Amino acid sequence: MYRKILVPTDGSVLSEKAITAAIEFARKHPGCRIIGFSVAEPLSFNQIESLTKSGESDYMVREQLSAQSRVNRIAELAQAAGVPCETVVVQSTKPHEEIVRASNDYDCDCIFMASNGRKGLNKLFIGSETQKVLATAQVPVLVYR
Repeated sequence: MYRKILVPTDGSVLSEKAITAAIEFARKHPGCRIIGFSVAEPLSFNQIESLTKSGESDYMVREQLSAQSRVNRIAELAQAAGVPCETVVVQSTKPHEEIVRASNDYDCDCIFMASNGRKGLNKLFIGSETQKVLATAQVPVLVYR
């Protein structure tokens, strides 16, 4: 049975479904814990060109705070359910790589994640980050739609 579940979130409604499911699963299985995970994504090269240096810095501060807020929410929900939870925030332009890396680094047995997230064009490509995680993860991935 799963003992440690990685729960990546981007703050989307679908991420909430995965979070709720992971917490409920862990609550029903004593000894199971979750790792709340979020990626603070730096600006792309094209986006950086259109900002001043201070604008770029402000963006990263906001993105880091937003990612931290997302994992704090997971921790609060887990605590309310009596589920042990750890939180992790990383900075990267490749969330799928960080999700897979975290699943390995934290010895997770499973990943619970959304089928797609909040990003504009990514919505057209039914969860491009999720597809990349499915293709490269070495543990089972439960995808919520």
